[in-house]
Amino acid sequence: MLRRSLLLSPLALAACHHQLSAQDVNVRGLVPDLAFTMTDTKTGKTVTAADFRGDVTLLYFGYTNCPDVCPTTLYNLQRVQKAMGAAAEKVKILFVTVDPDRDTPGVLNQYAALFGDNVIGLRGNADQLYDLARRYRVVFSVVKTPVYTVTHSAAIYVFNAKGAPEFIIAGLDTAKPDIEGVARDLREVAQG
Repeated sequence: MLRRSLLLSPLALAACHHQLSAQDVNVRGLVPDLAFTMTDTKTGKTVTAADFRGDVTLLYFGYTNCPDVCPTTLYNLQRVQKAMGAAAEKVKILFVTVDPDRDTPGVLNQYAALFGDNVIGLRGNADQLYDLARRYRVVFSVVKTPVYTVTHSAAIYVFNAKGAPEFIIAGLDTAKPDIEGVARDLREVAQG
């Protein structure tokens, strides 16, 4: 009986959601609710996940010196939000730097502003950053010598207005992402 219920659980998860874009991966029940404590670089204040309740929250790990993945992903998120129409007003994008030594509050604010008013730069101390990355199984590394090199996962975690996980957006750093499909998926979450 237990084996049968385990086999049915992925089907039950799939039934909770409309048909997602091929770029989006359902993570309901597989990822913990949104939880963190970091500094909002725009205000300088400590924020937690509770500060973003009521909005669809996108969690993305990156860094401002990223030559391709981060700017392409954030640009495509702008395109997704445009395709969402009015529902985009309910979306907040949390850009968590994995390179806080170089991404000062000023640098992070300037970078985030390039991609929209709803992009919020977050910085944390080493413990806060590693705890958040571990919570969502995000991989990143910063190697400072002999050549400064930063690597990071490129997925975007989507949480509903209650902070519960919905899906992961993958591939917004590609040449031809499914903008309309991702917009449809986010619109569905925003309309709750």
